[in-house]
Amino acid sequence: MQLDVKLFTLTKRFPLKISYGTTAQTTNVWVKILHDGIEGWGEASPFSAGGDALTTDMIHSSLLNLAPTLEKFTPYERHRIEQVLIEANIISPVRAAIDIALHDWFGKSVGLPLWKIWGLDRSSIVPTSVTIGINTPDGARERVKKWLEYAADIQVLKVKLGSKEGIEADKLMLLAVQNSAPNLEIFVDANGGWSLENAIIMGKWLADLNIKYIEQPLAKGKEAELPELKAKQPLPIFLDESCFNSQDVPDLANSIDGINIKLMKSGGLTEAIRMIHVARAYELQVMFGCYSDSALTNTAAAQISPLADYLDLDSHLNLIDDPFCGAVLQSGRLFLNDLPGLGVEYRATST
Repeated sequence: MQLDVKLFTLTKRFPLKISYGTTAQTTNVWVKILHDGIEGWGEASPFSAGGDALTTDMIHSSLLNLAPTLEKFTPYERHRIEQVLIEANIISPVRAAIDIALHDWFGKSVGLPLWKIWGLDRSSIVPTSVTIGINTPDGARERVKKWLEYAADIQVLKVKLGSKEGIEADKLMLLAVQNSAPNLEIFVDANGGWSLENAIIMGKWLADLNIKYIEQPLAKGKEAELPELKAKQPLPIFLDESCFNSQDVPDLANSIDGINIKLMKSGGLTEAIRMIHVARAYELQVMFGCYSDSALTNTAAAQISPLADYLDLDSHLNLIDDPFCGAVLQSGRLFLNDLPGLGVEYRATST
């Protein structure tokens, strides 16, 4: 099989600020796997999960170097390909792009969407949250207004906290969001921006406001503090930056309530499904999230979203130049089409 890669730039309608940085634009990599006249598509996105960043240059060069290796295989050898990439210490977004493309190729080769191949029920997909980044109270209110103008049927908001100005700033922003959308469910993600003391305080305060859960309250590397946090605050704890793949789950399971699976972290759909099975074995809940991903990656994640308790697949909804279209927002949910593979098509960029 042949590998083709192409860079493309994505621009956010609204820059997203979280506890460790702000993103307004990214350059991602479009991966095509060609075999027997069929193209399988994947995407690799740069990201940082509270540690060293995996950059576009790293991703692009790795993919170019892999082309000769992948020529030895066919798309039917997905498991062997995965093992070769893991043994070679290939970074997770590169593995994700290839794995997604292989799944897309297979679906196209048999003429079926992935959700049908897996026997999943697309009508059971839960609503996706849309994200309100760290902001002033006035800025947060304006962002809520813009989201509701874009899609009036949004049902869930994810609010980014962990402001460098402290938890009092977090509280003011959260109250502004809640007052602007009193009928919407709210999740909170601190992206590791709180100390243990502040996480305990915020967990109790947020519980009184009927917030559903808190995500990554403590920084990556502070996992030893999670048992104390879980014992001293009432909200469910989900982990993102601290949980990359299925091997991370067992050591965390007794201190948390759920995990956030992202295809760029896991290395693709194959490992994401493993993570789901391991999480369920430990009676944990599952959510799917995203980085600065286009509709290509978010539609790939949506293919297995009937298996998730919560979804945060909104990055493509905040783009002014997404070159792909796939799952579409209907009644606050990502609706999967009947096209084969991922069900993703290329389109001219628009504003």
